[in-house]
Amino acid sequence: MDKRKALLLGSYTHPKFHPLQGVDKQITHVLNDMFTVQCTENLKMLHESNLYPYELCIAYSDLWDEKVSPRQTAGLLSYVSGGGGLLVLHNGISLANRYELAQLIGARFDGHPPMRSLSFKPAETQHDIIEGIEPFELEEEPYQFEFDPFAERTVLLQYEADGELYPAGWCHTYGIGRVVFLMPGHHEPTFLQPQLRIIIAQAAKWAARVPG
Repeated sequence: MDKRKALLLGSYTHPKFHPLQGVDKQITHVLNDMFTVQCTENLKMLHESNLYPYELCIAYSDLWDEKVSPRQTAGLLSYVSGGGGLLVLHNGISLANRYELAQLIGARFDGHPPMRSLSFKPAETQHDIIEGIEPFELEEEPYQFEFDPFAERTVLLQYEADGELYPAGWCHTYGIGRVVFLMPGHHEPTFLQPQLRIIIAQAAKWAARVPG
């Protein structure tokens, strides 16, 4: 079987908090059975003509102090609405500094308390992305979100903090494309968690419509 192509966007040179080094290796390994993963920090890859050859775009961009350009924004919107898959991991939600991309992802980042040990559990057991997943513990930043009121989403994963449950992963369709956001992903050790590796693989498969 020919592997599909995935593009992983992150920050190598000047990451504010989340370098792509190490994380690129883990994601490439997790997806190796289904995808050839190209890793880059070149945001011009978001131009529609550059995204066209990929079945999946994975966002791990650390763009807290900057926004992608209008052309890059339009490219990603066109790509997903036309049928592309988008998997946003942890700090990749910084793309939502642009309101158009907040609508695409379904939320924007709204701060987080200090990093701590969190309990994660499936919220929607019937979905392909979360199938077979057991609850797990992880040292992670408890991201909180401001949700787009117009986006229809299926919450897949939750974490518990101070006795309350918060969304830690969701998916939805956008045009004829598919979008998944997963909150865990602060640094390379996060990606060694066996349950999370399964979720990432199943999310990539769902977003890119890989059969079987």
